[in-house]
Amino acid sequence: MKLSYFITLFLLTLTVTTQSQVADSLKVRSLPPAEFRAAYQNSGKALMIDVREFFEYKKSRLKDALNIPSMGNLDAATDTIDKSSDLFFYCTSGFRSKRVAKYFYEHGFPIVYSLDGGIIAWRKAGMEVVKKRVRKKDTRRTTQDERRTTHTSFAKASEVKGRKEEII
Repeated sequence: MKLSYFITLFLLTLTVTTQSQVADSLKVRSLPPAEFRAAYQNSGKALMIDVREFFEYKKSRLKDALNIPSMGNLDAATDTIDKSSDLFFYCTSGFRSKRVAKYFYEHGFPIVYSLDGGIIAWRKAGMEVVKKRVRKKDTRRTTQDERRTTHTSFAKASEVKGRKEEII
């Protein structure tokens, strides 16, 4: 009697856990590098978002990527970015990007992707990265209002795609 009770409880717990994992995987699509790039290129309204810290982003990044650090103010980003955009997140190994992608999904963004394996897998697949250094905007001689605007606004995809970068 006790054994059948424990077996039933175990199977019930296993079923509930499996269902929640399936539901999470439907929210955020984690794609290998080739599929990630193809989905980004085929998307009509897409934003590539690097969730690594700025010091990581400035060394190398994917072409057209915006930097919104995962430890930053994600609420400002969710309020600023158009909810109809397809969002493509990546980080170093894929852990932070999955977490941030799930956060954005829960805040009303219906189409979110994460690069499985991160930029490490991207490089292993032989895909290009931008290695041009980026400098933070100098805000020493700006007003307090301009500083707030600088830190809370995010570039539009068209502005990012228009800049010239060295691809290696």
